[in-house]
Amino acid sequence: MSLLRKLKLRAGKRALRVRKAVKASGLLRASVFRSANHIYGQIIDDVAHKTLVSCSSLEMKKLTGDKSEVAKKIGMELAKRALDKGVAKVAFDRGASLYHGRVKAFADGLREGGLSL
Repeated sequence: MSLLRKLKLRAGKRALRVRKAVKASGLLRASVFRSANHIYGQIIDDVAHKTLVSCSSLEMKKLTGDKSEVAKKIGMELAKRALDKGVAKVAFDRGASLYHGRVKAFADGLREGGLSL
């Protein structure tokens, strides 16, 4: 098995393990996805299979700073939108990403915005 295939398999298993624990909590899910240049966040209702709120760095073109600062601002904006919809408590789904860097900054932005993780 090639190294790339092993890494993808390991990341997929990690994502399923994290998502299983998050869905078991029974709360709405705050999902984060990071690409090389952008970060995306959603609040998802797994029971109704609907996305309630979303926000990404593509929408907010005027953001400045490094990628971690942008991730924190996106988290704060997503928290503001979620509070407007009446969502106060969510479970954080980091997917296959490790909890550091931009993913951690995004979670900190959610907390500063007023959501309880």
